[in-house]
Amino acid sequence: ERMAVVVAPEDAARFMELAEQENLESTVVAAVQAEPRLVMTWNGVKVVDISREFLNSNGAEKHIDITPAKPQPFAKKTGTDFAKEMRALAGDLNVCSKRGLSERFDSTIGRGTVLMPFGGKYQQTPIQAMVHKVSVEQQKTDTVSYMAWGYNPYISEKSPYHGAYLAVVESVSKLIAAGAKFEDVYLTFQEYFEKPLRDGKRWGKPLSALLGAFKAQMDLGIAAIGGKDSMSGTFEQIDVPPTLVSFAVTTGDVHEVVTPEFKAAGHCVSILRPETDENGLPKPQSLLALFDQVTALMREGKVCAAYTPTFGGIAEAALKCCIGNGVGFAFDDALAMEDIFGYSYGAFLLETDEPVGDVIGRTTGDGAITYRGESLALSELFETYEQKLEPVFPCRTDVRGRTAENLTYKASDRPKPAAHFAKPRVLIPVFPGTNCEFDTAKALASAGAEPEIFVINNLTAAGITRSVEIFADKLENAQIVFIPGGFSGGDEPDGSGKFITAFFRNARIKEGVTKLLEARDGLMCGVCNGFQALIKLGLVPYGEIVPQTADSPTLAMNNIGRHISKSVYTKVVSNLSPWLKKAELGGVYSIPASHGEGRFVANDEWLSKLLANGQIATQYVDEKGNPTMVEQFNPNGSYWAIEGITSPDGRVLGKMAHSERRGTGVALNINGDQNQLVFESGVAYFKD
Repeated sequence: ERMAVVVAPEDAARFMELAEQENLESTVVAAVQAEPRLVMTWNGVKVVDISREFLNSNGAEKHIDITPAKPQPFAKKTGTDFAKEMRALAGDLNVCSKRGLSERFDSTIGRGTVLMPFGGKYQQTPIQAMVHKVSVEQQKTDTVSYMAWGYNPYISEKSPYHGAYLAVVESVSKLIAAGAKFEDVYLTFQEYFEKPLRDGKRWGKPLSALLGAFKAQMDLGIAAIGGKDSMSGTFEQIDVPPTLVSFAVTTGDVHEVVTPEFKAAGHCVSILRPETDENGLPKPQSLLALFDQVTALMREGKVCAAYTPTFGGIAEAALKCCIGNGVGFAFDDALAMEDIFGYSYGAFLLETDEPVGDVIGRTTGDGAITYRGESLALSELFETYEQKLEPVFPCRTDVRGRTAENLTYKASDRPKPAAHFAKPRVLIPVFPGTNCEFDTAKALASAGAEPEIFVINNLTAAGITRSVEIFADKLENAQIVFIPGGFSGGDEPDGSGKFITAFFRNARIKEGVTKLLEARDGLMCGVCNGFQALIKLGLVPYGEIVPQTADSPTLAMNNIGRHISKSVYTKVVSNLSPWLKKAELGGVYSIPASHGEGRFVANDEWLSKLLANGQIATQYVDEKGNPTMVEQFNPNGSYWAIEGITSPDGRVLGKMAHSERRGTGVALNINGDQNQLVFESGVAYFKD
């Protein structure tokens, strides 16, 4: 990425010096002048000389008469066969699972993700709004930002006006359903239309959409800040539908966030709807009053789960709320099919102990969705729901013939430090591609350590040499080296972390690491990219920096062949390592994972040796705590479901899941204990 920065002339040299400390290239490319002209030269020749006034003019004015089309009816048509409609809905591209696409993006970096993309003990209920803690480098915060979107192309192609209005309603309703309060909500729009050419009817579509969005803003009293439009949505004879996507944003407190997955059987599920006008749009005052009513119920602690119906209506809402925890749902037989499958924009589905509105059904423990005597197993609907895009964005791998056994190792003797420290010093090297250094430093500082982030400079040969010298000096005064995660070298082919490995194999660095571990009884840990580096260095499993051999354990590409970001259940199966001193032996912890090359591979001889030595630290397990090879719980297909291993004495720990990405109010829609106490254990090693 490139960034243009304007600084005073006298600050330019200092700014470039700071950039070099962060291993960033910086170049002076221009100077601000008093004369309002843009002037560019190339090889001494002036190639651009344009007045600012011309740039401000945005070109010549254009005029056209616009003739918007009359809105067409957009109500959804529904059938009479409940089972058929539910199966069709589960497999609809607008409704079906997008997990295989979503998991390609790192959702937990920054240790502030309040809502994971998919929640519940099975991690299947998709969230309707992004909720993330506001980033602070060292302090703690309960302030969160919310963002949600709204758009229905089927409504917009019938009436761009109604489509844009309801897009605003949908985006704001999603914020309310996630626990936000309707104040200080703002919007931004993304517009995309067919090429209008000189056709007044084509121009009528963006005009109608903008009028609809503007009317929604005026009715609700909220402003749009910025946005982006495009008139290039035409390829030969194919046009995009009129598109105005509304994005709603606001802030709030983490303690007010509500998650969408149904929590337990036996609860009421009520629907609260706004009044609608003759055009089928929510009446503004009714909608605003409903926002306040829902928020009040949430603040009173009466709402277990909330969802606002979108494309698939109440039926989609019920299905998605059910699958996260495997909770069933029985529709009230008095509901009409149109009520279940039709549009209900601006409405809210609430799971509560007692009725708070029109009761449309109850949660059940039978693992099915039922209506008027028909029962559809959630497992069947889920198969349709997830299988639809499986050929395009795969989520599953073939695990036939692969097994993982329950392992356990209780150490009779554990390592002790050569000296005690009230605040052990931790050296955190940052390499090109590292992105977890701040998360790691914050976790270590919270545990009582004194972390220092050191950026390795590789812009020049001299920069590398200087980095080696400084790092080696700092290493002499450190008690711990922690190699954080990231995407070293862009996760280059044939093994991530190659540059990290080369750096640590430098003679002086190697000598310093050896003294740290063998003479001073220090500790090392590597997570994700750091684990990859440790295993290539030989620090795990050998306990020293040695060349890898053909049969050495290694980390390979995930079985599914792509990056995976999700929360995983990991079980502590050995208490040998000081890094797991405070963790419960046999304890299961929910830890974020985010990697593309995390499959632990070793031959049978090595696996048996690691088990006998207590070097297998943690395993991937299912929701019941059993080691598994199923991708849903073992995201990379690691042999024996191994997530982390140690050196023979336990002082070096390498693991794939990001134990540093946790905190109060993080991953609220994920079940289980999220604190594996890795950092607290590492610090306690030097205190006890």
